[in-house]
Amino acid sequence: MARALGFDFGTTNTVLAMADGPDTRSVAFNSATGTSDSMRTALSFMKDPALGAAALKVEAGHAAIRQFIDNPGDCRFLQSIKTFAASALFQGTLIYAKRHRFEDLMEIFVRRLRAYAEDGWPTEVSRIVTGRPVHFAGANPDPALATERYNAALSRIGFPEIHYVYEPVAAAFYFAQHLKKDATVLVADFGGGTTDYSLIRFETHAGKLTATPMGHSGVGIAGDHFDFRMIDNIVSPAIGKGSFFRSFDKLLEMPTSYYANFGRWNQLSIFKTSREYADLKTLVRSSLEPEKLETFIELVEHDEGYPLYQAVSATKMALSADEEAEFNFPPLGKAGRTRVRRADFEKWIADDLARIEGALDDVLTTTRTSPDAIDKVFLTGGTSFVPAVRRIFTERFGQERIETGGELLSIAHGLALIGEREDIAQWTA
Repeated sequence: MARALGFDFGTTNTVLAMADGPDTRSVAFNSATGTSDSMRTALSFMKDPALGAAALKVEAGHAAIRQFIDNPGDCRFLQSIKTFAASALFQGTLIYAKRHRFEDLMEIFVRRLRAYAEDGWPTEVSRIVTGRPVHFAGANPDPALATERYNAALSRIGFPEIHYVYEPVAAAFYFAQHLKKDATVLVADFGGGTTDYSLIRFETHAGKLTATPMGHSGVGIAGDHFDFRMIDNIVSPAIGKGSFFRSFDKLLEMPTSYYANFGRWNQLSIFKTSREYADLKTLVRSSLEPEKLETFIELVEHDEGYPLYQAVSATKMALSADEEAEFNFPPLGKAGRTRVRRADFEKWIADDLARIEGALDDVLTTTRTSPDAIDKVFLTGGTSFVPAVRRIFTERFGQERIETGGELLSIAHGLALIGEREDIAQWTA
């Protein structure tokens, strides 16, 4: 039986992998939607009379999405919960009048994964190795708080040994298994909430892979921020951004904070229960364009965060291949269908790209490493397919040194392999 379990708890997707010696395999999850080796990091809660008056039917991943879609208005849907891990401001969210803290949500999510894994869940694991970003997402993130919350959740599950490894280090270790010779490797891991870099020197001595970590850097910007830019430029103006409301004898612009919340599609369910959302609803009567605010409220009330994510993702994917693509978000009506040019999208994300490149500069500068000294560049994560992101690396390092692959699995499998090593302390964050 495997003794190490790699746990890639991602903003968008979660993967578990087990190690047995040099081999790894993903844990398979069997839910109402079928079998998969990755799970969307999402939860849904719904009252079910068959379970009792106070009981809730809880689903995770793809099954959570299905439960939410099949029961609009009756289901509480949460996604990308990892984005709250390091936030001291997040003290929990109410789900059917009961407050759930971050560690409660994480525990519920992992327990659902265990249930879906059935007999495939490892029963004799001595250690779990959990990935963590170099820098957590959010404003003023507190990594110690995130670790404390992770520990609380995972301890409740009963794991005897909990270790943490930087996500790009795990991806680098996975990639290094296929190296033919000693190499200095730069890993760029583009998640939903963070972009992380690790620079590692891999060498083989007496048939054993050794590694010397050279440096790490990261920034709390990745795919979700690109989503935000698209929403902010296409959808938010149609629901009142830039419009005005009357306050006594003054005309005031709608607070931008409402649209900052809306642009974070993964947080709409929590925004729905906030005081700020309650304040927004009071402004309809004084708005000069009340129909736009009414549409805004409708989108929140009907929990359109996931359909919005689907629309944005489809457009981003299309723009990775074409210079122009359609954005189609039916809940917005006519305003929700438009053409988007790649050139415009790249303008919207220009500041984000600059910060992503700035984090790359940081790891090269602090390690005093020139681009010529890097043998391989391993790009992982869905955002690495965005042409403007890829250009950062092709212009610096040349296409011939860039490798991709294992976008969903590399971190979890790298974590599992590290978990098998006696020198695990060398790899932990």
